[in-house]
Amino acid sequence: MKILESLHARSRQGKKSIAVLIDPDKIGDVDRLEPLLRLANENCVDYFFVGGSLVTTTNLSAVVKTIKDNLSIPVVLFPGSAVQIDPSADAILFLSLISGRNPDLLIGQHVVAAPILKNNKLEILPTGYILVNSGKTTSVAYISNTTPIPEDKYSLAACTAMAGEMLGLKLIYLDAGSGAEREVNEKMINTVRNAVDAPLIVGGGINTPQKAFNALEAGADLIVIGNALEKSPELLTEIAEKVYDFNQTVSAK
Repeated sequence: MKILESLHARSRQGKKSIAVLIDPDKIGDVDRLEPLLRLANENCVDYFFVGGSLVTTTNLSAVVKTIKDNLSIPVVLFPGSAVQIDPSADAILFLSLISGRNPDLLIGQHVVAAPILKNNKLEILPTGYILVNSGKTTSVAYISNTTPIPEDKYSLAACTAMAGEMLGLKLIYLDAGSGAEREVNEKMINTVRNAVDAPLIVGGGINTPQKAFNALEAGADLIVIGNALEKSPELLTEIAEKVYDFNQTVSAK
Protein backbone atom coordinates (compact mmCIF):
# COMPACT_ATOMS: atom_id res chain seq x y z
CA MET A 1 0.00 0.00 0.00
CA LYS A 2 1.28 3.45 -0.88
CA ILE A 3 2.01 5.95 1.89
CA LEU A 4 -0.87 8.28 0.99
CA GLU A 5 -3.35 5.39 0.87
CA SER A 6 -2.05 4.12 4.21
CA LEU A 7 -2.39 7.51 5.88
CA HIS A 8 -5.96 7.90 4.64
CA ALA A 9 -6.86 4.37 5.73
CA ARG A 10 -5.38 4.85 9.19
CA SER A 11 -7.12 8.22 9.55
CA ARG A 12 -10.50 6.64 8.76
CA GLN A 13 -9.82 3.96 11.36
CA GLY A 14 -8.75 6.50 14.00
CA LYS A 15 -5.23 5.02 14.09
CA LYS A 16 -2.34 7.35 14.88
CA SER A 17 1.18 7.47 13.44
CA ILE A 18 4.53 8.95 14.41
CA ALA A 19 7.31 10.40 12.26
CA VAL A 20 10.86 11.32 13.22
CA LEU A 21 12.16 14.45 11.49
CA ILE A 22 15.86 14.53 10.63
CA ASP A 23 17.47 17.78 9.54
CA PRO A 24 20.65 16.88 7.56
CA ASP A 25 22.30 20.11 8.75
CA LYS A 26 22.06 19.00 12.37
CA ILE A 27 23.32 15.45 11.86
CA GLY A 28 26.78 16.11 10.48
CA ASP A 29 28.41 12.68 10.32
CA VAL A 30 25.77 10.11 9.33
CA ASP A 31 27.33 7.65 11.79
CA ARG A 32 25.60 9.71 14.48
CA LEU A 33 22.29 8.39 13.16
CA GLU A 34 22.86 4.86 14.45
CA PRO A 35 21.40 5.31 17.98
CA LEU A 36 18.35 7.14 16.61
CA LEU A 37 17.73 4.51 13.96
CA ARG A 38 17.94 1.78 16.58
CA LEU A 39 15.47 3.62 18.80
CA ALA A 40 13.11 4.23 15.89
CA ASN A 41 13.15 0.56 14.96
CA GLU A 42 12.56 -0.57 18.55
CA ASN A 43 9.65 1.84 18.98
CA CYS A 44 7.83 1.12 15.70
CA VAL A 45 8.21 4.60 14.21
CA ASP A 46 6.05 4.81 11.08
CA TYR A 47 8.03 7.31 8.97
CA PHE A 48 11.21 9.29 8.73
CA PHE A 49 10.88 12.85 7.43
CA VAL A 50 14.17 14.19 6.06
CA GLY A 51 14.79 17.85 5.25
CA GLY A 52 14.76 21.36 6.66
CA SER A 53 14.10 25.00 5.96
CA LEU A 54 17.67 25.60 4.85
CA VAL A 55 19.89 22.58 4.13
CA THR A 56 23.46 23.87 3.78
CA THR A 57 25.27 20.53 3.92
CA THR A 58 25.58 17.99 1.10
CA ASN A 59 24.61 14.95 3.12
CA LEU A 60 20.87 14.77 2.35
CA SER A 61 21.46 11.75 0.11
CA ALA A 62 23.75 10.14 2.68
CA VAL A 63 21.09 10.50 5.40
CA VAL A 64 18.44 8.94 3.17
CA LYS A 65 20.78 6.12 2.14
CA THR A 66 21.79 5.36 5.73
CA ILE A 67 18.16 5.00 6.79
CA LYS A 68 17.26 2.90 3.73
CA ASP A 69 20.27 0.61 4.20
CA ASN A 70 19.43 -0.14 7.82
CA LEU A 71 15.64 -0.03 8.17
CA SER A 72 12.45 -0.70 6.23
CA ILE A 73 10.74 2.42 7.64
CA PRO A 74 9.59 4.68 4.76
CA VAL A 75 11.64 7.82 4.16
CA VAL A 76 9.67 10.92 3.19
CA LEU A 77 11.40 14.07 1.99
CA PHE A 78 10.35 17.26 3.84
CA PRO A 79 11.85 19.84 1.48
CA GLY A 80 12.46 23.50 2.09
CA SER A 81 13.05 24.08 -1.62
CA ALA A 82 13.20 22.33 -4.99
CA VAL A 83 16.88 21.46 -4.53
CA GLN A 84 16.09 19.13 -1.62
CA ILE A 85 15.11 16.15 -3.76
CA ASP A 86 16.65 12.72 -3.53
CA PRO A 87 15.18 9.97 -5.73
CA SER A 88 16.28 7.19 -3.37
CA ALA A 89 13.67 8.25 -0.78
CA ASP A 90 10.20 6.70 -0.83
CA ALA A 91 8.07 9.83 -1.07
CA ILE A 92 8.08 13.60 -0.92
CA LEU A 93 5.79 16.01 0.89
CA PHE A 94 4.86 18.30 -2.03
CA LEU A 95 4.33 21.25 0.26
CA SER A 96 2.25 24.26 -0.66
CA LEU A 97 2.61 26.93 2.05
CA ILE A 98 -1.07 27.87 2.06
CA SER A 99 -0.88 29.94 5.27
CA GLY A 100 1.38 32.47 3.54
CA ARG A 101 1.19 34.59 0.44
CA ASN A 102 4.65 33.93 -0.94
CA PRO A 103 3.98 32.78 -4.53
CA ASP A 104 7.29 30.96 -4.72
CA LEU A 105 6.18 28.57 -1.98
CA LEU A 106 2.59 28.36 -3.14
CA ILE A 107 3.51 27.22 -6.67
CA GLY A 108 6.90 28.59 -7.82
CA GLN A 109 9.19 25.92 -6.34
CA HIS A 110 6.72 23.25 -7.44
CA VAL A 111 7.06 24.29 -11.10
CA VAL A 112 10.84 23.88 -10.81
CA ALA A 113 10.53 20.50 -9.08
CA ALA A 114 7.74 19.02 -11.23
CA PRO A 115 9.82 17.80 -14.21
CA ILE A 116 12.41 16.30 -11.86
CA LEU A 117 9.75 14.46 -9.86
CA LYS A 118 7.97 13.31 -13.01
CA ASN A 119 11.04 11.34 -14.01
CA ASN A 120 11.63 9.41 -10.79
CA LYS A 121 9.68 7.02 -8.60
CA LEU A 122 9.09 9.20 -5.56
CA GLU A 123 5.50 9.04 -4.34
CA ILE A 124 4.07 12.56 -4.41
CA LEU A 125 2.16 13.61 -1.28
CA PRO A 126 0.30 16.88 -2.07
CA THR A 127 0.30 18.69 1.27
CA GLY A 128 -1.22 21.95 2.48
CA TYR A 129 1.40 23.38 4.84
CA ILE A 130 0.13 25.76 7.52
CA LEU A 131 2.50 27.64 9.82
CA VAL A 132 1.13 28.53 13.25
CA ASN A 133 2.67 31.14 15.52
CA SER A 134 4.76 29.55 18.26
CA GLY A 135 5.92 32.58 20.22
CA LYS A 136 9.07 33.36 18.27
CA THR A 137 10.29 33.65 14.69
CA THR A 138 11.22 30.15 13.56
CA SER A 139 13.60 29.26 10.75
CA VAL A 140 10.79 28.28 8.41
CA ALA A 141 8.93 31.57 8.97
CA TYR A 142 12.10 33.57 8.32
CA ILE A 143 13.23 31.60 5.26
CA SER A 144 9.74 31.47 3.74
CA ASN A 145 9.19 35.20 4.33
CA THR A 146 5.65 34.53 5.56
CA THR A 147 3.70 35.39 8.69
CA PRO A 148 2.38 32.39 10.64
CA ILE A 149 -1.31 32.21 11.50
CA PRO A 150 -1.87 33.59 15.05
CA GLU A 151 -2.31 30.73 17.49
CA ASP A 152 -5.76 31.96 18.57
CA LYS A 153 -7.18 32.43 15.04
CA TYR A 154 -8.80 29.01 14.89
CA SER A 155 -11.35 29.75 12.19
CA LEU A 156 -8.65 31.27 9.96
CA ALA A 157 -6.61 28.08 10.19
CA ALA A 158 -9.71 25.96 9.56
CA CYS A 159 -10.74 27.96 6.49
CA THR A 160 -7.18 27.81 5.17
CA ALA A 161 -7.17 24.04 5.56
CA MET A 162 -10.57 23.77 3.89
CA ALA A 163 -9.38 25.83 0.94
CA GLY A 164 -6.32 23.61 0.59
CA GLU A 165 -8.45 20.48 0.61
CA MET A 166 -10.84 21.99 -1.96
CA LEU A 167 -7.84 22.75 -4.17
CA GLY A 168 -7.05 19.04 -4.14
CA LEU A 169 -4.33 18.81 -1.49
CA LYS A 170 -4.42 15.35 0.11
CA LEU A 171 -2.78 16.09 3.48
CA ILE A 172 -2.84 19.04 5.87
CA TYR A 173 0.25 19.84 7.95
CA LEU A 174 -0.02 22.16 10.97
CA ASP A 175 3.47 23.20 12.03
CA ALA A 176 4.70 25.46 14.80
CA GLY A 177 8.18 25.26 13.26
CA SER A 178 11.47 23.70 14.25
CA GLY A 179 12.46 24.55 17.81
CA ALA A 180 9.10 26.18 18.53
CA GLU A 181 8.59 27.64 22.00
CA ARG A 182 4.98 26.44 21.99
CA GLU A 183 3.32 23.56 20.21
CA VAL A 184 0.17 23.95 18.11
CA ASN A 185 -2.57 24.11 20.73
CA GLU A 186 -5.34 21.56 21.09
CA LYS A 187 -8.16 23.89 20.09
CA MET A 188 -6.36 24.79 16.85
CA ILE A 189 -5.80 21.12 16.04
CA ASN A 190 -9.37 20.18 16.87
CA THR A 191 -10.89 23.03 14.87
CA VAL A 192 -8.88 22.11 11.78
CA ARG A 193 -9.60 18.42 12.30
CA ASN A 194 -13.33 19.11 12.27
CA ALA A 195 -13.05 21.25 9.13
CA VAL A 196 -11.37 18.75 6.78
CA ASP A 197 -11.40 15.05 5.94
CA ALA A 198 -7.74 14.90 4.90
CA PRO A 199 -5.26 13.27 7.30
CA LEU A 200 -3.82 15.86 9.67
CA ILE A 201 -0.08 16.07 10.40
CA VAL A 202 1.04 18.11 13.41
CA GLY A 203 4.61 19.08 14.29
CA GLY A 204 6.74 21.64 16.10
CA GLY A 205 7.21 21.96 19.85
CA ILE A 206 6.04 18.43 20.72
CA ASN A 207 8.69 17.79 23.35
CA THR A 208 6.86 15.85 26.07
CA PRO A 209 4.69 12.70 26.08
CA GLN A 210 1.76 14.76 27.36
CA LYS A 211 1.99 17.22 24.47
CA ALA A 212 2.07 14.26 22.09
CA PHE A 213 -1.03 12.77 23.70
CA ASN A 214 -2.81 16.13 23.64
CA ALA A 215 -2.16 16.49 19.91
CA LEU A 216 -3.41 12.96 19.22
CA GLU A 217 -6.51 13.41 21.32
CA ALA A 218 -7.27 16.74 19.62
CA GLY A 219 -7.29 15.06 16.22
CA ALA A 220 -3.76 14.77 14.83
CA ASP A 221 -3.35 11.65 12.69
CA LEU A 222 0.43 11.88 12.49
CA ILE A 223 2.72 13.68 14.94
CA VAL A 224 6.24 14.73 13.98
CA ILE A 225 9.09 14.74 16.51
CA GLY A 226 12.36 16.46 15.63
CA ASN A 227 14.40 18.90 17.72
CA ALA A 228 13.33 17.40 21.03
CA LEU A 229 15.13 14.13 20.23
CA GLU A 230 18.48 15.90 19.93
CA LYS A 231 18.39 16.66 23.65
CA SER A 232 16.40 13.66 24.88
CA PRO A 233 16.49 10.62 22.55
CA GLU A 234 14.62 8.57 25.17
CA LEU A 235 11.64 10.84 24.57
CA LEU A 236 10.94 8.82 21.44
CA THR A 237 10.19 5.73 23.52
CA GLU A 238 7.84 7.64 25.81
CA ILE A 239 5.95 9.25 22.92
CA ALA A 240 5.79 5.99 20.97
CA GLU A 241 4.14 4.40 24.00
CA LYS A 242 1.46 7.12 23.93
CA VAL A 243 0.80 6.41 20.25
CA TYR A 244 0.66 2.66 20.92
CA ASP A 245 -1.72 3.09 23.84
CA PHE A 246 -3.95 5.36 21.78
CA ASN A 247 -4.10 2.83 18.94
CA GLN A 248 -4.82 -0.03 21.32
CA THR A 249 -7.78 1.91 22.67
CA VAL A 250 -9.09 2.41 19.13
CA SER A 251 -8.63 -1.28 18.30
CA ALA A 252 -10.56 -2.31 21.42
CA LYS A 253 -13.66 -0.34 20.37
